[in-house]
Amino acid sequence: MKKILIICFSLVFITPIFSQKRDITLDDLWKNYAFYPKSMGGLNSMNDGEHYSTIEKTEDGQEIIKYQFKNGKKVRTLFKSADFEILKIGKYTFSKDEKQLLLATETKSIYRHSSKSIYYIYNIHTDKLTKLADEKVMYATFSPKGDKVAYVLHNNLFIQNIKSGETTQVTNDGKKNHIINGASDWVYEEEFALVRSFEWAPDGEHIAYYKFDETHVKEFSMDLFKGGLYPTQEVFKYPKAGEDNSIVKVYFYNLEKDKNTYIYTEKDYEYIPRIKWTNNPKVLALYGMNRHQNELDFVLANTEDGSNKILFTEKDKYYIDIHDNLTFLPEDNFIWTSEKDGFNHIYIKGLDGSEQQITKGNWEVTAFDGVDSDKMEIYYRSTQEGSINRTLYVQNLETEETRKLSTEIGDNSIKFSDNFKYYMNSYSNANTAPYYTLHNSSGKQLKVLEDNADFNLKMEAFNLTEKEFFTIKTEDTELNAWTIKPPNFDENKEYPLYMFLYGGPGSQQVTNAFGWTNYYWYQMLAQKGYIVACVDNRGTGGKGAEFKKMTYKELGKFEIIDQINAAKYFGGLPYIDANRIGIQGWSYGGYMSSLAITKGADVFSLAIAVAPVTNWRYYDNIYTERYMQTPQENPSGYDENSPINHVEKLKGHYLLIHGAADDNVHVQNTMEMISALVNANKQFDLFIYPDKNHGIYGGNTRYHLYKKMTDFILENL
Repeated sequence: MKKILIICFSLVFITPIFSQKRDITLDDLWKNYAFYPKSMGGLNSMNDGEHYSTIEKTEDGQEIIKYQFKNGKKVRTLFKSADFEILKIGKYTFSKDEKQLLLATETKSIYRHSSKSIYYIYNIHTDKLTKLADEKVMYATFSPKGDKVAYVLHNNLFIQNIKSGETTQVTNDGKKNHIINGASDWVYEEEFALVRSFEWAPDGEHIAYYKFDETHVKEFSMDLFKGGLYPTQEVFKYPKAGEDNSIVKVYFYNLEKDKNTYIYTEKDYEYIPRIKWTNNPKVLALYGMNRHQNELDFVLANTEDGSNKILFTEKDKYYIDIHDNLTFLPEDNFIWTSEKDGFNHIYIKGLDGSEQQITKGNWEVTAFDGVDSDKMEIYYRSTQEGSINRTLYVQNLETEETRKLSTEIGDNSIKFSDNFKYYMNSYSNANTAPYYTLHNSSGKQLKVLEDNADFNLKMEAFNLTEKEFFTIKTEDTELNAWTIKPPNFDENKEYPLYMFLYGGPGSQQVTNAFGWTNYYWYQMLAQKGYIVACVDNRGTGGKGAEFKKMTYKELGKFEIIDQINAAKYFGGLPYIDANRIGIQGWSYGGYMSSLAITKGADVFSLAIAVAPVTNWRYYDNIYTERYMQTPQENPSGYDENSPINHVEKLKGHYLLIHGAADDNVHVQNTMEMISALVNANKQFDLFIYPDKNHGIYGGNTRYHLYKKMTDFILENL
């Protein structure tokens, strides 16, 4: 009996030790990478819509495997890298008949989206592997018949006949920093997300391609310091606000006639952000836009002679966002989305000029997921359950009946099979890791693909608190917000506040979705006694066109008013110390945090700006002029809300961080801010990461960066 009592007595003391939850460390975040749940982004539907393929790691390499949608069972292995001594496949694509694979290996990034690779063609039936070219090429793409591959090399477009190996050079004038054929220039890639700039016609008889003439675009240079006694210099064309763009032309190439035809349009468009073939292989659709990006012509061009006509024109008093929702339907109709009624909605347009609005309401269509032409149904995601949520709906085009398919409120990310019989749903909310399920088109769940149960179990060991959502009402508007409070929060105590923001046009940081690693960094700060908060100011997305576009021609003005008012709201709460409010942002968020510590110096006592824009005159023209017009047209809009012009107001602690090899937001922004601060005799902290781009990562960099920021917060807030 005595022994039993001793054991029980011991358990009373031992149990709390084992159940005690621990705090997060920077090592957990950026050395052990403990906060990465499993993801399933690589599921690709096959043509029959009944099967999908994935690429999976194995002990000796990678395998491309075919599965059934209806039950998730493996059908067969299509390719094994170990059989051919290929070290790593970056991505793969099928030919239309799915008898061949294009495998990208040894991939090297160029800018944010662009890359070049060594490509191989693999014949699934003969088990034969052939190298496409000895050099790394860009954007290798099968022809519709699978008998040819087009690609870009040295700024020229090439076509290779797979059977004969014969290669045709479509263009000959490609030259670095002068002429680009079949790929885009820097600013189109960054701001229009146009990367591969050629498209096969549906019958494979033509290719439509872009030609960028960068000759008159001014050059920007970056010094790279690693690897030699003397720095090397990267020089590329970068059109800043108000400066010359590339001259952009679109051509048809006729494979049979070996002939290039220029599409001469009646209007001289500043931008052509998209091209897409209609169902007719002789007709190409292209978007033509003016420099202000508030007028878009939908142009149809004929392959026979390049003749073209404007089908319709869309205008906006502010600007038009480019989208990829254009989908051609049978019977000469197509899907189009527009914000012209005040919210982003779906329309069906006809090649005869007809139009029908499909979705309506004071909510946004955030993603168009496709059309099942057999059932006459469209699938889309929207903000109907609140601007911070994303929900999947299906609408019947004949009856106009709409059904909600999502079963959980939060963030639902969707990927459909080719015949729209199945879809994969990735669900998460602010406090839940992604949960992947397979459904049929009626919404019925067929299978759990990944529940991240192991990750969730591991998270139970950490001392976490939930992200809380609410709205802040100011004299001007109502703003979405979230907070994370310390685990041992006591409303009778006062806590310092650390705000995080981005705030740029159309963005959202306050969403009911999993926040990945940053979420756990905020949890770490909360564990150290900070309340962490985020507020989406006016100009952000999810609330309609007027809320998003009201910052037009005055970027920074209303956004910083909202952030200051939000900070004042927080400072008025009994458990927040109004004298200890800090703020941090990256890129546009760095611009905003720099405004906060200057224009909001009476409210914010600390700011961290990572890779900030400090004057919109230094940023690229497509992005900047979309919201600001040119500096020549709108000088006051550029000057009045540049933090460089408000440095004399600085009172608190200010940390500037930038990557010296940032091709996007140039380190010039930080250098100009430094000069202004020095001239105003203002002290600040600075850290430059040599040879690092806009993301500031690689090796030990992220750990160093977050330690730098964490230490700055702990010492000064």
